[in-house]
Amino acid sequence: MGLLNRLLNRKKEKKTIDVKHKEIKSELEEFCGNDKETYEVLFDTMFLDPRKTEVSMEEAADKAKKFEKAKDLLRARIWYEIAGAMAIYEGNVKKVKEYFGKCEKLSSNKKYKILKDPEKAVAKAQEFYKKYLT
Repeated sequence: MGLLNRLLNRKKEKKTIDVKHKEIKSELEEFCGNDKETYEVLFDTMFLDPRKTEVSMEEAADKAKKFEKAKDLLRARIWYEIAGAMAIYEGNVKKVKEYFGKCEKLSSNKKYKILKDPEKAVAKAQEFYKKYLT
């Protein structure tokens, strides 16, 4: 009976674990430092390792144009985003403006911050790629 009483009358102890939340920063966030605006722009638009992408900028743009002609605007926008991300990787500011401009045109509710200062964003992305992808 002693064992049964102990089991029935046992007070449940709530164990609390005090965990200090340590914010883990990404390599991109650390790389951008205090420039939060550029970080947000690149976070939304660039590939961290575009070498793993199996499509080129030109292929993505061609697919986007085909979907746009077929009036499949969602898929067109997605392919333009991919083409734009590849343009960032290649350092082609003109194409970045073109592809993300198309994305903004196809999307009525999404604004692409990269279009405000694409030169700065592409330059920062190029620095990131040189540091982390070599």
